[in-house]
Amino acid sequence: MDIKEEIKTGKKLLRQSAVEPSRKALIPFAIFVIVYLGCGVILEYQGADMAFYQFPAPLAAIIGVMAAFVLLTGSFDEKFETFVRGCGDSNILIMCIIYLLAGGFAAVCNASGCLDSTVNLGLTYIPAEYLAAGIFLISGFIATATGTSCGSAAAVGPIAIAVADKAGISLPFIMGCVIGGIMLGDNLSIISDTTIASTRTQGCEMKDKFKLNFWLTLAPAVITVILLIAFGESGAGATSGPYEFDWIKVLPYIAVLVTAVMGVNVFVVLVGGIFLAGAIGLWYGALAPLSFAQAIYKGFLSMSDIFLLSLFTGGLAEMVSRAGGIAFLLDRVQRFIHGKNSAELGISALVSITDIALANNTVAIIINGEVAKGICYTFRVDPRRSAALLSTFSSIFQGLIPYGAQMLIVTSFAAGRVSPLEVIPYAWFIYLLAISAIVSVFIPFSDGFIKKDPWNFETGKPQSKSAL
Repeated sequence: MDIKEEIKTGKKLLRQSAVEPSRKALIPFAIFVIVYLGCGVILEYQGADMAFYQFPAPLAAIIGVMAAFVLLTGSFDEKFETFVRGCGDSNILIMCIIYLLAGGFAAVCNASGCLDSTVNLGLTYIPAEYLAAGIFLISGFIATATGTSCGSAAAVGPIAIAVADKAGISLPFIMGCVIGGIMLGDNLSIISDTTIASTRTQGCEMKDKFKLNFWLTLAPAVITVILLIAFGESGAGATSGPYEFDWIKVLPYIAVLVTAVMGVNVFVVLVGGIFLAGAIGLWYGALAPLSFAQAIYKGFLSMSDIFLLSLFTGGLAEMVSRAGGIAFLLDRVQRFIHGKNSAELGISALVSITDIALANNTVAIIINGEVAKGICYTFRVDPRRSAALLSTFSSIFQGLIPYGAQMLIVTSFAAGRVSPLEVIPYAWFIYLLAISAIVSVFIPFSDGFIKKDPWNFETGKPQSKSAL
């Protein structure tokens, strides 16, 4: 993915949102959120089975799109063109293709026996009392190494759910561990889209942002591990083995992780993983050529809801942005900025609100990047600090919103047994990260090297390179 093109797209969106702010433009998205969340909450309260999945999420998005066509100004052709442009945005299409490939990889691994073998390997070598903490750390490591929270969710999700089933651990609890781990990695990784977007838009180095994020993340991560060990559910059921596994059947997961860490394109990684898992299934007789093809397609179909939801919300977001909805949010937040601390809180609020609206943390950073940089220079906020806040707060809310890609991917592997609302209370790391980030605004415990090498607002660079 070309970050220069992403930034160019973000600047274009900012110019589009430079139109007159419009409160009315947010109504269609509000309708989508109310329908999507409201139905799930009501049915959950009524005790309905799989309450959050009774009303299809893509249909809720379509209702929001229909409201946009009715309420927003312009001809039907203009609005339709805007909607299609949003659906065809490169970020949206890339995510959709990743969804399909991730679903295919998971389905083929399951059909070939690779998933069961990998689960049994984990149950064999991870002590039962440390399963939850282990899954959190593994999720964080994979996401940090690969730079993709969605890809990590697709890789770890089915394994974590299978482990939870065999170990007798609550599914919402173990999913909360996965969500916390992948958002830790997405925020911390040097090669993630969020890091690239936040540092490029703020004009600073990725390693500088990493230093700030490391200290913001360290305490929440350590505390989360301690809490998971001390108060988390133990996998008592996992002690009743024996569990047989085959190292050859673990190879697809190892290959996917190693190639991703090497920086191989995510599409090449997933396609290679699919064919490697299929080859193993064919070798062991678990698959035939026809059933291999059917497994891939079954995996594609399993991601249809997420695919359609991402497509429709992308189009809806473009319509809302062009009509002045994002401009309205920017205008309201900037009214409360009066000094350095409020400027940092304002930057954090901007990217948080935008992510809640768009459900894409990278796009939220790009849209707010130029505004955040302007706030930095007006109120003397170090751009390296701004980059860390943009990445951190967008990751926080991306991990918590029930309609975010990461949450939807993880819960989709449970086949409707768990709703996103059940997972949210168990995302302990994300709440601790939010506390850490807010405290850092008033007590800058993560800004050590910034104090030694302050930003020169005349040159747009640090005054010294000693700490870089």
